[in-house]
Amino acid sequence: MANRPLDITDYMDPGCPFCTDAFQNEPPIRSIPIDRILERLDADYARNDTESAERHLDYWLREAKEGRDLRGELFLRNERMGFFRKAGRKEEAFENAERALELVELLEMKQSVTAGTTLVNAATVFQAFEDPGRAVVLFEKARTLYEGELSPGDERLGGLYNNMALTLTALARYREAAELFSKALSVMSGCPGGEKEMAVTYLNLASCTEAEKGLEEGEPEIGDYLEKASGLLESPLIPRDGEYAFVCEKCAPVFGYYGWFLREQELKERAEALYAGA
Repeated sequence: MANRPLDITDYMDPGCPFCTDAFQNEPPIRSIPIDRILERLDADYARNDTESAERHLDYWLREAKEGRDLRGELFLRNERMGFFRKAGRKEEAFENAERALELVELLEMKQSVTAGTTLVNAATVFQAFEDPGRAVVLFEKARTLYEGELSPGDERLGGLYNNMALTLTALARYREAAELFSKALSVMSGCPGGEKEMAVTYLNLASCTEAEKGLEEGEPEIGDYLEKASGLLESPLIPRDGEYAFVCEKCAPVFGYYGWFLREQELKERAEALYAGA
């Protein structure tokens, strides 16, 4: 017999005629601990420790890929979309958005709430990096899924309406944007801690009004929206945590843009103090 490399059948027999375990080439799926990952990420974000958060996301993405955990990878791709969007890193944000959308297809989850969340996250990435045409298509798909699967008061719907309205503003579809901002406010007014999201929505309405009418004509409405946003950020119902610090940090420059410089400085200092004390 000619020399040849050993084959698995040369040294291992199946336990029974119908057993194929010996011929399996793929190792079992090794799932990542999503709850533990989220707990660690929350702690990093509460301290505004983005370097630690990125290392954590990188490590667990490698683990998910090596363990062939596609569901775990989808969770991480969604987290990474938000991380890189906030960091202003377009290439990484787009890469994770594209892969997350691909995973939804691979996992046959196109009609699920998880698919809706992935669509919202990806659309928000494209909107953030000035691709509103692509973003609005994804938002429309997400809206169909969310409105069909979620209760009318679910905070995820509020987030969808708010972000989709931003995209419509960028497309100069102002009336539609205003309607969705109104829907977002209605949803978030019934959610625990929804005041901070309502504040963000009012600031977005100020920007939408400016885009449609200009600063001079829109000044009365813009001033009203700023007053409402400022008041909501003082609500004692909002936990003073890392998420609140991020909202203060995000809102501060909008107040500064409209000349509310003392409010801008106050919110910046509040965010820094909360991060430092986390």
